[in-house]
Formats: sequence, structure tokens, C-alpha cells
Amino acid sequence: MLIVHHTPSPHCQAMFEAVLAGATDPEIEGVEVVRRPALTVSAAEMLTADGYLLGSPVNLGYISGALKHAFDQSYYQLLDSTRGRPFGLFLHGNEGTEGAVRAVDGITSGLGWQKAAEHVVVSGAPGKADLQACWNLGAAIAAGLMDAP
Repeated sequence: MLIVHHTPSPHCQAMFEAVLAGATDPEIEGVEVVRRPALTVSAAEMLTADGYLLGSPVNLGYISGALKHAFDQSYYQLLDSTRGRPFGLFLHGNEGTEGAVRAVDGITSGLGWQKAAEHVVVSGAPGKADLQACWNLGAAIAAGLMDAP
């Protein structure tokens, strides 16, 4: 499983750490969790992953340029090769997050990826419930891959 993230703020970082903790829970066995910053992830890494967790701040109503870059540099390599793979999404924004959700849903729909858990979208400082939702997201995506071939 590949976590592709852009976590420049303390709030995004806290969400990322909760997602990672859920994905690497000791009860989830046989799933290798690889994490890569969105600006450095390669198309090859995205091709070899069995599932994805995507994380980004929402700036000006859209996903970060870093996450957009990750898709821009690998979209055509992923197209047709990764159809049906599960993904999850966590976003942090102070307002106007709908455009970012629409963007990721459009990109992943074009790739044929399957939304495997509800998106986690947090506004303001993430509270305990928000961080628990992030943990649950990471755990859900990873657990879904436990029995994958």
C-alpha cells in the first residue's frame, strides 16, 4: 500500500501520522506500507502499489500542487494498469474543500480506482474524533489489502 501525501502544516502532519498509525496497526498482517511525499513519488512506485492513501491540504479550493504533480507525472502510466485498486483520501482545509474532493474523485474515477472508505475531510485543527477517523481510514484500506493476491 502506498501513502502519497503532502503534509506541510502541523494539522496535515497530525492527520498523516494518524493514517499511518492505522495502516501499520500490528493486527494488520502481510501489508507493506510505503509512504512517499507527493513531490518525490515515482510512477513506478504507484504502479507497484496494491492500494493508495492520498493526503493533501486544500488550498484555494483545490488539492495541493504537489498531489496534482504526483498524478500529472504518472497518470498515463497508471491508466489501464491500476483499474480496480482501492484508495482512501484525507484532506485538511479551512474552508471550501468541495473542489479538492471533486478533483480527487475525478482523477481516481478516470483511473478506475475504487473508493474503499469514506473520505476524511477536516476543517480547522483536527480534534480527537478527526484523528480517530484518520486512523480508521488507514486501518480500513490496509485491512482490505490483507487478503489481496
